[in-house]
Amino acid sequence: MNANLFLAQLGMALAVGMAAVGSSLGAGAAGMAAAGAWAKDAKAGKPLRFVYIILVSAPITQTVYGFLVMNQMAGKLAVAEANAGLLLGIGIAAGLGEMLSAWMQGAIGAAGCRMLSDSNGKGFAFVLIALGIAETVGIFTLVFMLILIGQIGG
Repeated sequence: MNANLFLAQLGMALAVGMAAVGSSLGAGAAGMAAAGAWAKDAKAGKPLRFVYIILVSAPITQTVYGFLVMNQMAGKLAVAEANAGLLLGIGIAAGLGEMLSAWMQGAIGAAGCRMLSDSNGKGFAFVLIALGIAETVGIFTLVFMLILIGQIGG
């Protein structure tokens, strides 16, 4: 296998792989907080809140964004010889951007679960806004990397 092709393919794998790691870490952190909030609510005789599921699921979109970047990179493998470093860099940048966006969404979701449990469900809109800000980082990463990929000839 050609080393440049390998580097380009490595970039593709990193784009989706690192995004998936971030989604897993984020959903895991929010999921653990949701489980604790459900236990606390159940112990207090309160109904279990579905809104925690929204907070747990928020980090998943970054894996989709990483896949979209990977898919567009696959269309540039024919010109990997001349663009291997750029493709690897795009994969690393996309992977890191999506991973950290998802991970922080999970941290916000976890804090949101605790807050909603303590505030009797008040303030959900504020948590969604905070999640949306972290999501915007993932969307910007997606858009900027797709623009870079589009600049590669071939």
